[in-house]
Amino acid sequence: MKNLFFASLILLAFSSIAEAQQLKSPEGKFVMEFSLQNDGTPTYNLKYKNKEVVKTSKLGLELKDDKKSLLNDFTIADTKTSTFDETWKPVWGEVDHIRNHYNELAVTLNQKSTDRQIVIRFRLFDDGLGFRYEFPAQKNLTYFVIKEERSQFAMTGDHTAFWIPGDYDTQEYDYTKSKLSEIRGLSQKAYTANVSQKSFSPTGVQTSLMLKTADGIYINLHEAALIDYSCMHLNLDDKNLVFESWLTPDAKGDKGHMQAPNHSPWRTIIVSDDAREILASKMTYNLNDPSKIDNTSWIKPVKYVGVWWEMITGKSSWSYTNDYPTVQLGVTDFAKAKPNGTHGANNANVKKYIDFAAANGFDAVLVEGWNEGWEDWFGHSKDYVFDFLTPYPDFDVKGLHEYAKSKGVKIIMHHETSGSVRNYERHMDAAYKFMNDNGYDAVKSGYVGDILPRGENHYSQWIVNHYQYAIEKAADYKIMVNAHEAVRPTGIARTYPNLIGNEAARGTEYQAFGGSKPNHVTVLPFTRLIGGPMDYTPGIFEMDISKMNPDNKSHVNSTICNQLALYVTMYSPLQMAADTPENYNRFPDAFQFIKDVAVDWSESKYIEAEPGDFITVARKAKGTNNWFVGNVNGETPRTSNIDFSFLEKGKKYTATIYADAKDAHYKTNPQAYVIKKIAVTNKSKLSQFSAPGGGYAISIIENK
Repeated sequence: MKNLFFASLILLAFSSIAEAQQLKSPEGKFVMEFSLQNDGTPTYNLKYKNKEVVKTSKLGLELKDDKKSLLNDFTIADTKTSTFDETWKPVWGEVDHIRNHYNELAVTLNQKSTDRQIVIRFRLFDDGLGFRYEFPAQKNLTYFVIKEERSQFAMTGDHTAFWIPGDYDTQEYDYTKSKLSEIRGLSQKAYTANVSQKSFSPTGVQTSLMLKTADGIYINLHEAALIDYSCMHLNLDDKNLVFESWLTPDAKGDKGHMQAPNHSPWRTIIVSDDAREILASKMTYNLNDPSKIDNTSWIKPVKYVGVWWEMITGKSSWSYTNDYPTVQLGVTDFAKAKPNGTHGANNANVKKYIDFAAANGFDAVLVEGWNEGWEDWFGHSKDYVFDFLTPYPDFDVKGLHEYAKSKGVKIIMHHETSGSVRNYERHMDAAYKFMNDNGYDAVKSGYVGDILPRGENHYSQWIVNHYQYAIEKAADYKIMVNAHEAVRPTGIARTYPNLIGNEAARGTEYQAFGGSKPNHVTVLPFTRLIGGPMDYTPGIFEMDISKMNPDNKSHVNSTICNQLALYVTMYSPLQMAADTPENYNRFPDAFQFIKDVAVDWSESKYIEAEPGDFITVARKAKGTNNWFVGNVNGETPRTSNIDFSFLEKGKKYTATIYADAKDAHYKTNPQAYVIKKIAVTNKSKLSQFSAPGGGYAISIIENK
């Protein structure tokens, strides 16, 4: 009996070891352990530099209309480990090459009671962990509906979080900084204010979620490669401090319709004890497939101006007419309609922007409000579907194209779908062909309003598939896409680099709707930009919106130098000088930085960073030896200390510094700045003041 007892103990210990699988990152900083609980529930935990950052967390999926979900009763059927190491070159980006180096563990699980099989694949990089669910082709799991994904992220303490509510339809919130335990109370106010919210949890937050532990560890939770699946939010068990995945439902409440073979997106955990490494991480891109566009020569970064800010502020209008009684759905008669006199997309005004772009070296002009439909959408029917081919009477498509071409400038198309995505899909080929025929190679698309026809949420599987369809269809016509109000990016731009921008967050337009927090731009690179670039539309020089429109009392909570710095800190291959020519002409010396700054980079150095407080970035313009530096600051004035060791040894440079004046303040004195030139080398150092809501920008040009 005694020998049998010890034999049983040995057998149990061996079984426990056999069930536990350990994976280390290439440099050994991370250790991930996978195991099954006694009831066959899959779990994992994650350590960083021997510190636990994710406690034991459950994995699995709950299925709809199924007696047995994919949550437990599993045994390990197989495990496979591998190592991968490559270096790839992005079409555009913050750097000209990216290393993709990870160790992988693929665990095949059998569910005996159903004879089903799933694979959980883990990839451990030197900056964090990615994992996903895979559903091989099999007899007993072909078509299934997800009721909820149950991926957990168990936190080790009551961390500080930078979060926005788990809204299914918009990411356009200011970020809240709080302890995890405070989210429930604070989120109630946000949900109460958002009457469009259909369903929510009072502890739901959106990804990318930025966290900081009490001992200075930074953790970012997000997802990568969101394809044919619902967007993931996170629901917090605030008693146990455990986040759990919370998928966006479709119009019927389902979380995902799946057909094997298939797989989920990657769930990502980026971790570092240095905030700069979170910003520098390329793990999200590396978890996406390589480019599926063979010839990418037509995809080019763009710096542009546009007839937009004057519309957002209310100075001019999208619509040609306000004479709604003569404008009826489908039978518009503009011969009888009276022009409102404020339509922004008219020939003379657009030519003014084209001339300004040509004179200042910009690539393109974005024109919104050019096509029929705005008059009905604003004044007659919110369910109106737009015409993507027919211009208003005062917008000459061919004439303006020829005029822009003669000036070396292109026009960027605008497609507002009003959320009627089936209508957009029906007309997409014709709309993209119209763009080809008239010299447009880029489109800004919009999805304002409820998604028609079924009342879908903006981030459900159904509408995520539409956004992907639009990108892929655009690639067929060699068109670049900048999607607004679409799902937040998850690195898809690696696979489809014609996706050169998204909004998917609270952008500059909100500065004309009442303002954003002055530290907003010190949080976005840690959250929204983890998945890809943002069309933030920076460059506002007139902060008092009433000077654009006396009826609009909003204020832009930023200094001019903060606006300049955004061209470096808010990375995008699509950068807009968003203010009007008149306002830029008032400050030509400051405007020079916007004219000079690059939009494509070969190197990026993150000099200093703290979410919510400050970010300083230096980037080297691709194909040159010139660098640009940007610093954005939160609400507390500070002095930034940087050195120029990133510059090439033995070279001499001239640095032009655009800085906040000593009395600058985002609210009371936002247009106070000073400009100076200094000689620098890689041995130079600089101490530079940044005002509340301010910052500085530096152009560093090699002496020839």
